Amino acid sequence: MQNILIIDDELDVRDAIERVLARAGYSVRTAANAMDALAELERVPADVVITDIIMPKINGVQAIELICKAFPTIRIIAISGGGNFGTTAYKPMAITTTAYLVSAQNAGADLALTKPFESVDLIQAVEKVLGVGHA
Repeated sequence: MQNILIIDDELDVRDAIERVLARAGYSVRTAANAMDALAELERVPADVVITDIIMPKINGVQAIELICKAFPTIRIIAISGGGNFGTTAYKPMAITTTAYLVSAQNAGADLALTKPFESVDLIQAVEKVLGVGHA
């Protein structure tokens, strides 16, 4: 069974992602911040880390850099919200979501998802970074 660690400072987001992935057959753990996540990864490695980008203290981009350095085989999916739904819905602040996710990929994330996303998109993203499934 593949192990997934979710890092998000919002409890409802962590719980929702955990439920979706557990139903899909993954072993899922959660952490509310990057420091707890790094300690958890030292204790029990993960195959995939799903991390939010905008978090207090250590943001997701910094977390990705730390995880890539300490655990180079872990696959990483970055997630971030902000309402950026394409150029037709452009709002000046919406560009930040895209910029954060690009920064996350530049830091080492294997894939990026914009919140909100559908359950099927999340499962396909996990399958894609693990090299399984039909994505």
